Amino acid sequence: MHRLKNPVLLFLTAFLIMLYAHSQQIYEKKGIAIEGYDVVSYFKEKGPQPGKKEFSTTYKGVVFLFSRLENKEAFISDPLKFLPQYGGFCAYAMALKGKKVKIDPATYEIRDGKLYLFYHSGKTNTLQLWDREGAENLIPKADYNWKNFMHS
Repeated sequence: MHRLKNPVLLFLTAFLIMLYAHSQQIYEKKGIAIEGYDVVSYFKEKGPQPGKKEFSTTYKGVVFLFSRLENKEAFISDPLKFLPQYGGFCAYAMALKGKKVKIDPATYEIRDGKLYLFYHSGKTNTLQLWDREGAENLIPKADYNWKNFMHS
């Protein structure tokens, strides 16, 4: 049996595993959160805005892009205020099946000061299903399923 004897290598391996695990709690592609959309813009602009690389920061091992410096600063000062629910994965899929499903960043809802993102492709728009089935019924289910992901 081969054992890792170098403590620095062991530490780095553990750190990388931890970093990967944290990043899996936020919806990202190639290390960029929420398909590059500015999470602050959902609250402060007339709708979601694509972020720019010059206004970026890293949170939990994932890069967040912002459309303006002011939005980046707002996020840095209080990231939990702007992070989407369920790590930015589809809120409907989290409620219905407890699954992490990709989203369309332009399909969203702000409810009680929280950002919810949804899958939308072709004829499937989970925000419409969310509305039809009632967010007040689905949010507790999604919250429960998300907690299971966080503790697994």
